[in-house]
Amino acid sequence: MTARTVLLATSNAGKLRDFAGAAAPFGITVANIPHFSSLPEVVEDGTTFEENARKKAESYSLAVLGELVLADDSGLEVDALGGAPGVHSARYAAGEPHAAKSNTDDEANNARVLRELKDVPAEKRTARFICVLAVARDGQTLRTFRGAAEGMILDAPRGKNGFGYDPLFFFPQIGKTFAELTAEEKAQYSHRGAAFRAFLEWYRNANG
Repeated sequence: MTARTVLLATSNAGKLRDFAGAAAPFGITVANIPHFSSLPEVVEDGTTFEENARKKAESYSLAVLGELVLADDSGLEVDALGGAPGVHSARYAAGEPHAAKSNTDDEANNARVLRELKDVPAEKRTARFICVLAVARDGQTLRTFRGAAEGMILDAPRGKNGFGYDPLFFFPQIGKTFAELTAEEKAQYSHRGAAFRAFLEWYRNANG
């Protein structure tokens, strides 16, 4: 790793694009951990985003001793659903009979949210994306950073650029869903962009 490269612990190509988009304006490259797919998977059994992010960062940093490793846990909190899907965002539709009707996990998760909000009026479909980013070295978390983005859940998906719940998440400030944005545009407004900018401030200070 060079001084201008940050290692990210994820197998999610969408997350890698998001963080790379956030880092690009600062001349920093975000790369995956070498041979990440061959590393033992960390079980995300924490009850909070921070617990899961710390667990992943600490575990995967042991595979690249001496390097800074970033890991995030993020998800969608819908007020009308009592904060669900929350930490279960990536697996929200797991075990549901409806899930088999969708082609991807993202589609199944989005479909469940839409079913559960079917009779909820637009003004009560408030939601937020949360991201907690942990940075670790040699198995120890050094800091965590939190970002959030407030929006509304639409009654149908819009846009093709995002992943996860992005097509349903409408951001009133710009009048678009996160799936209608480029990676660079999304980084300006998203929860991951906010968390990553907080990390960058710490990173620049730590590296003089």
